[in-house]
Amino acid sequence: MGERLSGKVALVVGAGSAGPGWGNGKATAVLFAREGAKVFCVDRNPDAAAETVEIIRSEGGEAEAFQADVGKHEDIAAFVAACAARFGRIDVLDNNVGLAEVGGVVELPEETWDRMFQINLKSCFLAMKHVIPIMERQGGGSIINISSIASLRYTGVPYATYYATKAAMNHLSRTTAVEYAPKHIRVNCVMPGLMKTPMVEVSAGLAKSYAGGDVEAMWKARDAQVPMGHMGTAWDVAHAALFLASDESKYVTGLDLVVDGGVTLKMA
Repeated sequence: MGERLSGKVALVVGAGSAGPGWGNGKATAVLFAREGAKVFCVDRNPDAAAETVEIIRSEGGEAEAFQADVGKHEDIAAFVAACAARFGRIDVLDNNVGLAEVGGVVELPEETWDRMFQINLKSCFLAMKHVIPIMERQGGGSIINISSIASLRYTGVPYATYYATKAAMNHLSRTTAVEYAPKHIRVNCVMPGLMKTPMVEVSAGLAKSYAGGDVEAMWKARDAQVPMGHMGTAWDVAHAALFLASDESKYVTGLDLVVDGGVTLKMA
């Protein structure tokens, strides 16, 4: 067990996994615990959140699970309040929720556009809205918003809502970082590239866009896009989040930390 987050409380939103294996939020929650944090694990799927907590506890860490739908303001307010009540403070907020619905502006129904903004962007806004006053009272904190290289480049998949919501998240994070820097509250983004995670695997739209629905062919195509020759994993995202959560990054705010094996360097 490490000590990079010793004494800290981390609230991880989206701490479960969309399927077997390691999603970004699940890996981040477990890594935070391994580095000494008490972790409050929020997920829409109670079994997924419980699985993450079970892993943490089995390794001697401290964690609690909470079921919530980030599409509901009352659920977000409830999990922030519950985390603060359980552990007494919130030092780290990791917003790790996002849906990727395939479709360009012509194909997308208006209802899908609204839903994606509600889940991908509004949930981030509301989580910060409720956590920041707690961080102000305690003298500071670190907020990590998980964005995507899709916020910077067209990645070859037509998902207008994902591009738009993640780009908006970046700028919301930067401007909030400036506003709350005097309060010692840091706000940064992690921008994963092409990752091999359960969420990608279960996304029928992505597999169809890449390889006509063939998941194995999709993995090969995504590997081939990356200069390093392979996709990243959830642990790559987790370690980036760990740096931003820890005091090692105490002079870092408003950063867009790209974790992509170099893929955006050739997408321009």
